[in-house]
Amino acid sequence: MNKKNKIKIVVNGKLMTVNIKFSLRNLTQKLKTPINKVAIELNEVIVDKKKLNKIFLKNKDKIEIVHFIGGG
Repeated sequence: MNKKNKIKIVVNGKLMTVNIKFSLRNLTQKLKTPINKVAIELNEVIVDKKKLNKIFLKNKDKIEIVHFIGGG
């Protein structure tokens, strides 16, 4: 694939290269993330999970995906 069609993002501190027009929904699917058990932050802002299809990643975006863990 052509490098011009790629962007670099950081997911939980790890550098990733993805296609241009890659949405947060695409990312969660690629990472096999259970949407109902995580919180997603894009550039230090919590994301409404209903909008994952409409949020497209840009070069140098920083994404944090935090898994909920039950306990007592």
